[in-house]
Amino acid sequence: MGRGGSAPRDTSRPLLHDLDEQLGSLITALYPDERKRPGYARLARLIRESTGGTISATYLWELATGRKRNVTLEQLAVLAEFFGVPLEYFINDEVSRRVNTQLALAVALRDIRVRKLALRAEGLSSASLDALLAIVNEARRVENLERVSKHQEPPVGPPGP
Repeated sequence: MGRGGSAPRDTSRPLLHDLDEQLGSLITALYPDERKRPGYARLARLIRESTGGTISATYLWELATGRKRNVTLEQLAVLAEFFGVPLEYFINDEVSRRVNTQLALAVALRDIRVRKLALRAEGLSSASLDALLAIVNEARRVENLERVSKHQEPPVGPPGP
């Protein structure tokens, strides 16, 4: 037991252990083109203008690079509001994984060719869809692209209405 009768806190895995990666993912999802991505000063200004909350450019940079992790719940709420994610994204691994899957899909669908492929695949048989997935996976392998892991894929559910 720690002071005051409470159990000692395990600090080997801080609550916000992936905050830098999460912020990086959110920034990349919002601004996929690195050349058009705002710097931290502009991003801090956009956050302030959009949410009314304040986070300095330096502090935002420190959070995004992992140099700082001492963020308040209020600051997390401001970041969540700006990036359009639930507050739990920053503190719950399952929510974070689910949101990251949705972000990856949203980023992929920005490309008109990806949207065209998806729309043209609608209505094909399961066998044809499996064949197309095999072709895409082979193309990714040939181009030395990362393999899409199961946790990155959106869940498969029943067909839509």
